Amino acid sequence: MDWAQYYAQLSEMARAGQELGFFDNFFRLFYQAFIEGSRWQLYLRGLAVTLQLTVIALCIGIVLGVLVAVVRTAHDQQRLGRRSIFLSLCNILCQIYTTVIRGTPMMVQLLIWGFVIFSSSRNKTMVGALGIGINSGAYVAEIVRAGLMSVDGGQAEAGRSLGLNYFDTMRYIVIPQAFKNILPALGNEFIVLFKDTSLVSAIGGAELIYYAKAVGSKTFEVMFPYLGVAVIYLTAVLILTWLQGKLERRLRQSDRR
Repeated sequence: MDWAQYYAQLSEMARAGQELGFFDNFFRLFYQAFIEGSRWQLYLRGLAVTLQLTVIALCIGIVLGVLVAVVRTAHDQQRLGRRSIFLSLCNILCQIYTTVIRGTPMMVQLLIWGFVIFSSSRNKTMVGALGIGINSGAYVAEIVRAGLMSVDGGQAEAGRSLGLNYFDTMRYIVIPQAFKNILPALGNEFIVLFKDTSLVSAIGGAELIYYAKAVGSKTFEVMFPYLGVAVIYLTAVLILTWLQGKLERRLRQSDRR
């Protein structure tokens, strides 16, 4: 008897009201959640979408974070007598952005993006990626800002002495050095974003939790789909953490040379 026939037999016994043993019931629920109808492919599809969401959100967060960090750092480094009104206004906007985003839950932000700002959009998955990316930008801004402040001030002065303006100095000299310092923190942010993509299902986005719910609605049993998703998240986070540790060790080795 193959596994499919064994599962069919156990299903008939369950429908007839016969009591199954622990391992028989475990196998029936496992087969039903992952094997029957090739449902394991749904989990892989959800994982692929989750990774795509994470990468898109991190890219949005890095772009926003770098812009906010550069503006705030430029404002802080201005001399009192030479403060630019335009830069001061930009700094105020950046402060409002980071304060509001960091001071409100991501779930609330996603609900606003999905059901208020983009209520007519059908692609809730990309709406979720945008919302998570904007949320990440506020945290990346502080990470990048700390990295910029960690670079010795003489590096910026050297760039200015070569005739570079402030933004070219940041672009070619300061930011590349700061990026090496903040790379471990950005790795942590990537892992956090990977887990936070599960919130996208609250606005109807199709990711890993969405497909687990779809399987549960077909089988009327949600324990194994959710446990399977938990295992997938845990495995992916362990792999990402291992890769991050390997990258950090390589960076430390390059610093010693």
